[in-house]
Amino acid sequence: MTSADLFARARQLIPGGVNSPVRAFRSVGGAPFFVKSAQGATLTTADDRELIDFVCTWGPAIHGHNHPLIRQAIAAALERGTSFGTPNPLEVDMAEMITRFVPSIQKVRLCNSGTEATMSAIRLARGFTRRDKIIKFSGCYHGHSDSLLIKAGSGALTHGNPDSAGVPASFARETIVLPYNDAAAVEAAFAAHPGEIAAVIVEPYPANVGLILPLPGYLAALRAACTRAGALLIFDEVMTGFRLAKGGVQEIEGITPDLTTLGKIIGGGLPVGAFGGRADVMDHLAPLGPVYQAGTLSGNPLAMAAGIAALRLLETENPYERLAALGRQVRDTLLDATRAKGLPAQVPQTGSMFCLYFSAKPVHSYADALQSDAALFGRFFHACLARGVYLPPSAYEACFLSTAHEGSMIDRACERMHDALLSL
Repeated sequence: MTSADLFARARQLIPGGVNSPVRAFRSVGGAPFFVKSAQGATLTTADDRELIDFVCTWGPAIHGHNHPLIRQAIAAALERGTSFGTPNPLEVDMAEMITRFVPSIQKVRLCNSGTEATMSAIRLARGFTRRDKIIKFSGCYHGHSDSLLIKAGSGALTHGNPDSAGVPASFARETIVLPYNDAAAVEAAFAAHPGEIAAVIVEPYPANVGLILPLPGYLAALRAACTRAGALLIFDEVMTGFRLAKGGVQEIEGITPDLTTLGKIIGGGLPVGAFGGRADVMDHLAPLGPVYQAGTLSGNPLAMAAGIAALRLLETENPYERLAALGRQVRDTLLDATRAKGLPAQVPQTGSMFCLYFSAKPVHSYADALQSDAALFGRFFHACLARGVYLPPSAYEACFLSTAHEGSMIDRACERMHDALLSL
């Protein structure tokens, strides 16, 4: 069946025809395509089109799609069963790898999604500090739990509903939303709510509002403010963890958070999440402590096998410099083409992550991102798609690269994106 046929069927049974809102293409216009297979750096649609993929499953596919070693690891685990409902050896292997890669994580709890990880980390921070309020930042997306879906990025921003219906006002009152990259606002919030703030949660490099990089000293200021106030600092590294460095942004920036949330790459393409940090904080979780968190499929052996294989590849190949070179090549291509066309553009890039804002000024915050030209991005998106390059279907999402993009693939993709920009 064609993508159009599948979408027509899906709309009869699934709200909006999709199981995650940003897939609906509402931000860029048109109807979504359906994918029947993926290999390396490409997707094959139900219409038999091959697309060079810069979404990479929204981050997990750092080694490309359907990597043979990850596939073999899943197959071997499958021979032993799909789920046990008991502890299994792969959970311990994964916990050892995470704590080895990320020194700030002394103990870790596995779960099933990034949303579960951030929701649980917030509950743990509140239970540990015996405080109720949290600070988050406009445009930072930490999953769709009630306390965090307030001025969120990702699909909520794309669809113009940053404050979701169904979130009780009483929950929202416990969440203080501040502008990212404004250290003075953080100090003012702590001064206004002494002894009330349990935690600050932040995407250290916000990647659900495009891609925003911190101003010099900003993350260190967050660390210092939390320490002074007795609040916990939570780094949401669901996207950036293991993608930019083995130790994540905290390794790059030299910042030690109290808690870290993870997902994406540690599942090797299968559903997964994790949160971890200081042992004294983590020991407040049940069964040791009073903070309850549980999950029937947590530590699922198939997801653990896939994630361990993905992390082992990062350990043996250490591809981060190679991936950063690909990122710079894409960045330079986009900047050259927009200059040649006379289009205002910002291309923030770090390692294997980048985005394109059609904006005349640098983007340092959610408010800056909203001033970029989303309609022009929509035209660029479709110009790329027509040339066989798939970008996130939103002006407010990050793009991802994989090792499978190396070689002629990245050259072809850059040439097509260059042509797409010149066609606008």
